[in-house]
Amino acid sequence: MSDRTIATRKRIALIAHDNKKAELIDWVYYNRGVLSRHELFATGTTGKLIEEAIDRPVKKFLSGPLGGDQQIGALVAEGKIDVLIFFWDPMASQPHDPDIKALLRLGVVWNIPMACNRATADFILTSNLIAETYESVQTDYSGYLNRKV
Repeated sequence: MSDRTIATRKRIALIAHDNKKAELIDWVYYNRGVLSRHELFATGTTGKLIEEAIDRPVKKFLSGPLGGDQQIGALVAEGKIDVLIFFWDPMASQPHDPDIKALLRLGVVWNIPMACNRATADFILTSNLIAETYESVQTDYSGYLNRKV
């Protein structure tokens, strides 16, 4: 498996559970200048709220429980999402917890920057790397792919 180049203009997925939507929208609004230089993706309701808050188009998918997390996960696996910002609520049980775990797992498998809270999102967005091309080192999964089943 070869390394993956993450372009200067990042494709950023933004997701928030219901109890974290207001916090994500506040964060997006505060960072609208930086985010305006990138392409934004989001699950259903979150995407609509982001568009309203910053008056900018967002590629929207289904709501998380209806498959939106899986849609974004597929884009991560295809190399079409570069950064994942997911303000999840650790205190609330979600009906789609397996989908959330799968999405976060894919972010690790494909070695993309991920934030699950505001502090980490701040660190990602203020890193010099957010405005530069980045070579993401990919794990070699050939042993797994070539195994005898």
